Amino acid sequence: MTTSRTRAAHRPSRKQWVIEAATELFATQPPDEVTVADIAARAEMTSAAVYYHFSSKDQVLAEGMRAFATALREQLQALTEAHEPGSDIAAAVTVLLAWMGEHRSAATVFFVSSAGMSQDAEALRQESRAELLHEMMRLIRKARESVSDAEAAVIGLGLLALLETAAISQVRGDDVYRSLGHRSFVREVAELAERIADPTT
Repeated sequence: MTTSRTRAAHRPSRKQWVIEAATELFATQPPDEVTVADIAARAEMTSAAVYYHFSSKDQVLAEGMRAFATALREQLQALTEAHEPGSDIAAAVTVLLAWMGEHRSAATVFFVSSAGMSQDAEALRQESRAELLHEMMRLIRKARESVSDAEAAVIGLGLLALLETAAISQVRGDDVYRSLGHRSFVREVAELAERIADPTT
């Protein structure tokens, strides 16, 4: 009697299908050119079904960005918990960069496509940065026990700026990324992350 309900719980919800379909579209087209009908077609449902879950495509965009930001923060939290005190931070930065490469469409939307789209999108990005900074400061304190709050904040801002810039370069496949190649690009990011985290090394 509960079999169908149990099976349904293991499948992505229709709401999640909408978010995933929209994310793929927003990653490859300017979001203002994507329509609800386009999203519905990509999700293989009707526009009415999309509107059942979301009031507008802007809400779909915001939900997708929020889901990505939450998952990114959870990745950083897990890395912070697993981090050995006194060890370097470069590995954590490259793991996050690799994770964003695995979630390229969502990263593209979050860092590139949605830029300047709306005040809500910008507010969400700023909120995410604040949460990531808080978590990055925890990671820095584990790596460098003697660091002050002010130092941790400045280092955290530098690492977040590096991570965001590297993510944008990676998802765009820009000239820097292409000229270095993936492996050298990641190595350079790791070395720069270590210099930011501990400029005395």
